[in-house]
Amino acid sequence: MPDTTTASPEARKRLVSGPGLLLVWLYGVMVVGAVSRSAYQISTEFDRAPLAYSLSGAAALVYAFITYSLVRGGDRARRAALVCCGAELAGVLAVGTWTLIRPEAFPDATVWSDFGMGYLFIPVILPVTGMLWLRARR
Repeated sequence: MPDTTTASPEARKRLVSGPGLLLVWLYGVMVVGAVSRSAYQISTEFDRAPLAYSLSGAAALVYAFITYSLVRGGDRARRAALVCCGAELAGVLAVGTWTLIRPEAFPDATVWSDFGMGYLFIPVILPVTGMLWLRARR
């Protein structure tokens, strides 16, 4: 399928149909959760745990971009979402490991702390599911 600036309705439908719709919905929920949490923490208590709150803000941006890419559809958006899901998984694994090895570095939790335990491990499950879905929609 050639790249175009806007995805056709058919290309868009392939990413957000069936399980893809659930994936978009879950990413949307994570956007709301991560944005609201990080915005509040950054605006009111940033000096308490700047690293943790900045990482939560970064997670929110990643979730928002993946959600946008899934909804937009098309080959280029699918590839961008696939790369972001890989980066998200790397971030979750790195931050999750870091919070277990050096918990004193995080006086407050991030979205990705302890592999997303505070979010029912959705942050570690979601990128894997997303990558599988996006590869299947190739």
